[in-house]
Amino acid sequence: MSHRSRRLERIKTKLKDLKDTSELMIDLAYSALIFNSKEIAEEVRRLEEYVDRLHTTFELMVLSMQRLPEEADETLSLIRLSIAAEEIADAAAQIAEIVLKGVEPHPILKVVMGEAEETVVRARVAKKSILAGKSLKDLDLPSNAGMWVIAIRRGRRWVYNPGGQTVIKPGDVLIARGYSEGREVLEGLAAGRIREL
Repeated sequence: MSHRSRRLERIKTKLKDLKDTSELMIDLAYSALIFNSKEIAEEVRRLEEYVDRLHTTFELMVLSMQRLPEEADETLSLIRLSIAAEEIADAAAQIAEIVLKGVEPHPILKVVMGEAEETVVRARVAKKSILAGKSLKDLDLPSNAGMWVIAIRRGRRWVYNPGGQTVIKPGDVLIARGYSEGREVLEGLAAGRIREL
């Protein structure tokens, strides 16, 4: 594989990461607003900072690839896509900021929250947790806790839409969606307070 091919592959990976992250942020921001969750809003804030860095890196990579004047249109289209993803991330951060500032939800949102059977939860996995070292497939959290892990923050990295083979590690921050009753179960499992599924 040539040097240029490797660079194109890295650009493709960064663009996919920008797209996936901005999509996740919108989902999490609305969830934070609907459920008035400062924890989820904080994750959106962290993701926004990550997207800012990723966007700058992506633009520099794209600009460094352009060699010929006729490649300018391709370069411009990639940069415009990255700007759009970054603007989506900024919009999500603005939604999350409403929650972080403690603005009371509108009465309509309170009605929606009261009727919602679903919730979104953030849970950090403790070393003593029975989740640590097991795959999502083995844990079967949808059946055992009524929760679906939609993302994992692992240090500064994110895993989006983790598959069944994804292994949970101590220190992971799980972002999960599911039934309201499953919130305490997942938090207890992650903290190590609940020792069996």
